[in-house]
Amino acid sequence: MRHPELKERLPTLGEQPGSLLSVGAAKHAATDLSLFDYDGDDCLERAALALADLAGYRRRGEVLWLNVYGLSDADAIQAVGERFGLHPLVQEDILNARQRPKLEEYDDYLFLACRVFDYQGGGRLQSDQMYLVLGDGFVLTFQERPTGVFEQVRDRLRKGRGALRKRGADYLAYSLLDAIIDDYFGVLGQFNDKVERTDSQLLQGRDNGVLRQIQRLKRDCLKLRRALMPLREVLLSLNRGEQERFADDTRVYLRDAYDHVVHVLESLEMSREMVGDMMDLYLSTQSHRLNLQMRVLTVITMIFMPLTLIAGIYGMNFENMPELKWRYGYYLVLLAMAAISAGMGWWFWRRRWI
Repeated sequence: MRHPELKERLPTLGEQPGSLLSVGAAKHAATDLSLFDYDGDDCLERAALALADLAGYRRRGEVLWLNVYGLSDADAIQAVGERFGLHPLVQEDILNARQRPKLEEYDDYLFLACRVFDYQGGGRLQSDQMYLVLGDGFVLTFQERPTGVFEQVRDRLRKGRGALRKRGADYLAYSLLDAIIDDYFGVLGQFNDKVERTDSQLLQGRDNGVLRQIQRLKRDCLKLRRALMPLREVLLSLNRGEQERFADDTRVYLRDAYDHVVHVLESLEMSREMVGDMMDLYLSTQSHRLNLQMRVLTVITMIFMPLTLIAGIYGMNFENMPELKWRYGYYLVLLAMAAISAGMGWWFWRRRWI
């Protein structure tokens, strides 16, 4: 391999397509499975489901939702993939925690990759990979770690609220997508709060790491755009009806989800422009502050220039100099220097240079 150093970051580089190798940091040590099996009348929930139990599980309701935490155990992902007939390339993508958002259609299911974000301790933006598989009567979700994004969907299934338990697997897939998009609104709100706080510090003239904060905001904005732009294309493709996994009555809701993504993107673009303006304002403020400092130094230099001239003249070692031996000559020179300094200071003050 010409670039062996890349092998550490991308273990699948140079391997045969479909090789099941984990890519990315393991955020969840073990692979945890949870299951919802429901129809319009009943809902069965299984938490901490074992892989052995999954292999022999028989569906009771109309829709089965299996959620998997942990994307580092290749054997567990392979077992789930074989149970639901997932292509080896799909299993390889699931093990890759650095996948870009995308939508792929297979004969028996749809495969969707996306990302969710959250601000962790220290104000750092952290992203988590998510995958969603929509098949005949089942939905699979794969997450790096528990994030709580789908908790409201689980609560609606438990309590039987709304139309979720009365609809098919395509409506469940829409509900999960909608939960992911709603989570972006919360992240965007946190991002905008950071932008406003940084802007306030900038306007107050405080330079307590403002430039570093602006650079971090620019990086966060870039991460969000790199995840939202492909997600918008995914929803646009679903709304065009290019895939038959979503019924016409569910595609109406997908249009609403698409509008939400567009809304988030427009708000993000406005914040991005604001961050760019903050950088320009910061540079202008620093330049203006430097000009003020240089002006003060220039005024001080100009005040002391005639004093230096007088001191230099009377510091020459000539014997015949006016007032050299006059008893009041020293005091007269000091008075003249003080008068010159006061006059120049008053003139600069009138000109508002100091």
